Amino acid sequence: MNYPQFFDSVESIKVVDPLAKVLGAFEMGKYEFTYLDAVKSAGHSCPTLAGAYLVTLEGLKALYPDSLPVRGEIKVKFKEPLEEGVTGVISNVVSQITGATDRSGFKGLAGKFARHSLMDFNANINSSIRFTRVDNSKSVDVFYDPSSIGGNPKMQQLMQKMMGGLANQQEIEEFGELWQDRVKRIFENKSQVIRVVEL
Repeated sequence: MNYPQFFDSVESIKVVDPLAKVLGAFEMGKYEFTYLDAVKSAGHSCPTLAGAYLVTLEGLKALYPDSLPVRGEIKVKFKEPLEEGVTGVISNVVSQITGATDRSGFKGLAGKFARHSLMDFNANINSSIRFTRVDNSKSVDVFYDPSSIGGNPKMQQLMQKMMGGLANQQEIEEFGELWQDRVKRIFENKSQVIRVVEL
């Protein structure tokens, strides 16, 4: 399986999952997610996917500064409706990592470990996303803005050729390389595109 090497350099997100521990899926319920995992799930890598991964990575660091994030015990709020723009794409990544879902998630075992009703949309917040710990109600707002990390000007021309069915294989590959170069630079400049506010 070949993919851009920078995928492997992106910091992974380690979690502890009480349900995974109880059901014997992972020793002590501890495991980790990588950007490559997110790419596999989405089927692509783009600035939106990178942003979804980064807001989760940095948000959980702030929410759990001295311990592993507890998967399944994190509430998530989005300002936008699920159907609007790329909110659904972002929520899928966040759900994969935190375990939070709106109504479709795991209903629990004997009243414990429920994952549904932990994710809300159309929330009254100003940030891109808000994470809240279930155990102590600590919250953080995370803002993502990749506009300062521009794409190569040549991408627009290549995109037009591809959409018109006029691009050759070399041009298609070049577009993909330029596309992933922007994603790479977003990760390299995460402090420029991500802002976390503890509430």
